Amino acid sequence: MVISNNYLSGEIPHFWNSIPDLYIVDMSNNSLSGTIPRSIDSLRALRYLILSSNNLSGELPSLRNCTNMKSLDLGENKFSGNIPAWIGENMLSLLILRLSSNSFTASIPSQLCDLSNLHILDLSHNNLAGHIPPCVGNLSGFKVSVISDKDTSYLYQGKLKAVTKGRVQDFGSTLYLVNSLDLSNNYLSGEIPMELTTLINLWTLNLSMNHLTGIIPSRIGNMESIETLDLSINQLSGSIPQSMVSLTFLNHLNLSYNNLSGNVPTGNQFNSLVDPSVYEGNAALCGFPLPDCQDNGETPQVPSGGGKEFEWLGFVISAVIGFIVGFWGVCGSLVINKSWRQAYFHFIDRMKYALIDFVSAIGKHLQKISKGTKES
Repeated sequence: MVISNNYLSGEIPHFWNSIPDLYIVDMSNNSLSGTIPRSIDSLRALRYLILSSNNLSGELPSLRNCTNMKSLDLGENKFSGNIPAWIGENMLSLLILRLSSNSFTASIPSQLCDLSNLHILDLSHNNLAGHIPPCVGNLSGFKVSVISDKDTSYLYQGKLKAVTKGRVQDFGSTLYLVNSLDLSNNYLSGEIPMELTTLINLWTLNLSMNHLTGIIPSRIGNMESIETLDLSINQLSGSIPQSMVSLTFLNHLNLSYNNLSGNVPTGNQFNSLVDPSVYEGNAALCGFPLPDCQDNGETPQVPSGGGKEFEWLGFVISAVIGFIVGFWGVCGSLVINKSWRQAYFHFIDRMKYALIDFVSAIGKHLQKISKGTKES
């Protein structure tokens, strides 16, 4: 049953018990409201349940009997509550799990790590909290291709929007080729688990807009297939691992608005990442395409107008020292040595009388000149 991209409204009807062999339900891109009918759980043959882009709400009903599910896409709705653990316990054949843009809360259930066939996991734009479970390393679908080139049974997986190469793209017939893990725009905290770096067949990893702390895992260079890596708007610290130079397929990187420091790596793809916005918001990062690094790793800061204050202070200190040295260099010797003091004052007296005689002689000479001028 594919009735997507219409103008359907109202609630999903309860008639599923009468069509037990139905294996595709695609009602995406309509205006459906209400909850998912519990009777859908009777569809034991159901493989594709695609209800994205509607106005559905409430908590997810149990679909434990839908054990053959390949694609569960409930994105862009108003679902709430916890992500059910039974998804990971009963839908072990899932290839696509997309619950993005809803209002799911609590933590990511560790049972999702048992979905070893997943090649798309999108839990973005929810209210999830807690840590990223380290068991994500068990998602072997992100380590090797789980679909054979000769296997055509999975070619229909519906249509889905996924972020690849830094932009949202629509996928249809090639959806089975996408390998994406998106946990962005939640409230996830703690460190990025090292186990995540074992997902060597992952193409897109988006952990942006969370509260992640700690360092970027040093082994991130092992994720050799990564094309898009977005760790922006977190609280990550430390340096950018040099191993990231090994990510030769990387063409979209965003590390902005963290607390990263040190040199930006060089070589391979990093030489082509010339947009400074990739690293903005990390005040202690330096090196191409950012400003060059200082020897001490920091740029010296001089307060505005500080140079003039330091020059004036230096002048005052020099003047005081010069006065002290000059004054005591002369007066100190006179105070200490009596013979020098007597000779000094005798010299002063002689100079005083010589100056008086000189002034007197000049005065008499001027008077003679004045008389001679009058007589003539």
